[in-house]
Amino acid sequence: MTIIDLLEQNAKNAGGEVALVEFNPNLRSRKEDWKEFNLIEGGTDAKLRKELTWGEFDSKANRVANYLISLGVKKGDKVAILLMNCLEWLPIYFGVLKSGALAVPMNYRYTAKEIEYCLDLSDSQYLIFGQEFVSRIEEILPSIGSIKLLYCSSGLRDTIPEFAADLLEMMDFASSLKPAVSSSLSEDDFAAIYFSSGTTGFPKAILHKHRSLINSCRTEQAHHGQQKDDVFICIPPLYHTGAKMHWFGSLISCSRAVLLRGVTPEWIIRTAALEHASIVWLLVPWAQDILDAIDRGDIDLDEYDLSSWRLMHIGAQPVPPSLIRRWKEHFPSHQYDTNYGLSESIGPGCVHLGVENIDHVGAIGKAGYLWETRICDENGSDVERGKVGELWVKGPGVMTCYYKNPEATAEVLHGEWLATGDMAREDEQGFIYLVDRKKDVIITGGENLYPVQIEDYLRGHDAIKDVAVIGLPDKRLGEIAAAIIEVKPGKTLTEEELNEFCQGMPRYKRPRRFIFAEVPRNPTGKIEKPLLRERYCGERLVETQTKS
Repeated sequence: MTIIDLLEQNAKNAGGEVALVEFNPNLRSRKEDWKEFNLIEGGTDAKLRKELTWGEFDSKANRVANYLISLGVKKGDKVAILLMNCLEWLPIYFGVLKSGALAVPMNYRYTAKEIEYCLDLSDSQYLIFGQEFVSRIEEILPSIGSIKLLYCSSGLRDTIPEFAADLLEMMDFASSLKPAVSSSLSEDDFAAIYFSSGTTGFPKAILHKHRSLINSCRTEQAHHGQQKDDVFICIPPLYHTGAKMHWFGSLISCSRAVLLRGVTPEWIIRTAALEHASIVWLLVPWAQDILDAIDRGDIDLDEYDLSSWRLMHIGAQPVPPSLIRRWKEHFPSHQYDTNYGLSESIGPGCVHLGVENIDHVGAIGKAGYLWETRICDENGSDVERGKVGELWVKGPGVMTCYYKNPEATAEVLHGEWLATGDMAREDEQGFIYLVDRKKDVIITGGENLYPVQIEDYLRGHDAIKDVAVIGLPDKRLGEIAAAIIEVKPGKTLTEEELNEFCQGMPRYKRPRRFIFAEVPRNPTGKIEKPLLRERYCGERLVETQTKS
């Protein structure tokens, strides 16, 4: 079985039921506009809200597949997708799979040169792109001339660039019947190429089989128990494995999902209420913003019916325990889970906390459904329980390889085991705690510092919105820990106050330098530490002295 079979089952058994909703608050920003848009009383507004049934979803995917086949797409070809979240995204993705080709989702933040690099690295012969990327594609046209360009207009027919074909118009002439090639696909066929997030360098291409995709459906449902009446709010970008593989829980349970194109606290809460959401996946910054908005009085929870909301879960980065304690104060009935995964392990789920283990907040959990874990030393041997080592995982979602990069593949794949690059420890009860990225460890005066531990401590200060700790070069100590501090709006904070606050940490762990600035995060919520190192490592260092 493949995920294509799941879509076709849903179309057959629940073809008239809503599968996807696109909610785009960016089209209206004024709060008073909500008076005209009352879903609870049955109001509609095509500009803000669009929906797609399972039958329409499958039909559109078939049309995409048949159009691609008419262009000459063959089994094993690569079709890149460069789109913002929209109602067309998933039907296009499934259409690529149904054509027998490999889907190659691309980060919408890529520069023109990064797009060119990833198209070349993945051997993509086709590129489906949206309006937001026209100027970037124009910039690299001379060097990607052999790639067939398909424009997804999303109804904006008057903006079609001359150098591309209109995908949606061409689909109208394609058959809505299932293409024959999709019936021959199995779990052992290649399905997709994803790109690493680039937080530790330039993206690598990650090759996955259909087996990875179908098993991520099973793992996600096993963890979060999606049923047909669940409603999932999906906010993160669909090009990333995390967002899509959490949505796979909706696919396998034939339940509705809402693609929310906006991340302001008010819109998240309003959409959850209007759509009667039961599951919302957040990133750490969004959860923090919601809590801050509630504390400021910008959001009054008494104005919203959130009685359907049963689960809030977070992934993609370490979660401060203080954040979940605050969340439970405002949402005491919510279940909570955190999920750990990598694009190399097809996104979330290889490790998860479990809703029954909220008393272990701070841990990423235990091996997920169908997964195994180890904590290893530099030689690949298991470390003593409680000691820090590298987290290794094994399961049905481990990548086949880094595409066209056997050297990088050999560094992380050891038989069936994937070395994650994350340093972790396991407690006596078997719960795993992330310590830090292997490449982010700071060595100062011979001592290993793990930035995540320092960041968690600093987030306990009520004036800090976000924090990132990096190592900066130092002539005497080799490296020192520097903390980039993003202060909450309306709050003030000084170095003296931070030094005083850090007295609760062992002296060697205290940051030697504080930098007050915005903390950059990528679309999946991960801190962009290479950018911070590039920005600050070249500066002349002046140590911030900590008190004894």
